Amino acid sequence: MSSELYQNIQTFYDQSSALWESTWGEHMHHGYYGPAGTHRKHDRYQAQIDLIDQLLHWAQIDQATAILDAGCGIGGSALYLCDRYQAQVSGVTLSPAQADRATERAELAGLSDRTEFLVADVLHTPFPDEQFDFIWSMESGEHYPDKGQFFQESYRLLKPGGRLLMATWCHRPTNSLAGPLTESEQTHLNWLYQLYHLPYVLSVPDYAHLAQQSGFQQLRTADWSEAVAPFWDDVITSALNWEAIAGVLQAGWPTIQGAFALGLMRWGFQRGLIRYGLIGATK
Repeated sequence: MSSELYQNIQTFYDQSSALWESTWGEHMHHGYYGPAGTHRKHDRYQAQIDLIDQLLHWAQIDQATAILDAGCGIGGSALYLCDRYQAQVSGVTLSPAQADRATERAELAGLSDRTEFLVADVLHTPFPDEQFDFIWSMESGEHYPDKGQFFQESYRLLKPGGRLLMATWCHRPTNSLAGPLTESEQTHLNWLYQLYHLPYVLSVPDYAHLAQQSGFQQLRTADWSEAVAPFWDDVITSALNWEAIAGVLQAGWPTIQGAFALGLMRWGFQRGLIRYGLIGATK
C-alpha cells in the first residue's frame, strides 16, 4: 500500500469524503433512474438506495451471512447490507478517514457488533480463505491496479457457492463494429484517469473474461449506463451553489481536480464511451 497510486487514492478520499457526505449522504455511488434513465427522482438519496436494491435483485442475492464490502467508502452499502440481511459485514478501504467514519456510523446505527472496517488493500486482504458468502464491489473496481488479482482474491475469500457482485465504471466494448478505442476516446479516458486517480478501466466483456479465468462460474453481465447516467446531471446541479464550491476549495487540490471531472463523466456517458458495467458470478 505504499505505491504512488494508492497514496493518491487515499489522499483523494481522505480529503473529499466529508464533503461528499455533507452534500449527498453516505452512499458514494450512482443512483438508479429506471431502466432507460427516465425516472428522475426528487430525492437523490432514494435514487442511490434504489440502485443498491436493483443490483441485489438483478443478482438474486436473497440471503447472506458473511459479507465483504470491497471498497466500502464511509460504510453506506456495508451498513445497508448488514441491516438487510442481518449479516456480519467487513469493509475495506484505502482511506483511514473513511474507515474511521464508517466505524463511527456503525456505532451510531447500533451495528458495531456486526461490522468491521479496515484500512487494507482489496487485492491482498488479511482475511482467511473461504470467509465470505457474498462479496460486494460497488464502484471501486475502477481503482484496482490489477483487475485480475481482484477476481483471484475474491475467489479465495468466497466459500464454495459464494457470490460476487461487481458494479464498476467501464469503457465501451471494443469487440463490436465500433472497433478499438479512438485517439479521442483514449484521451478522454486518460483525463479521467488523472483526475480520479484511476489506473485504467476495462470493458464489461473484459471483466467477464478475467472472472472466468479466475474460476468463477454462472457469469452474468449487464450494461446499466442508461439507468445511471442522469446521476451526473444531479451531481453537477448540486455543485452549483456557494456552499458546495467553498467546500471543494477547502477540501484541497485533489478534490478540486475531481470536481473538474464531473463534466467529463457526463460527456463520457453521452458519447457512449463510459459504461456502467455489472458482473455477477458464483464460486
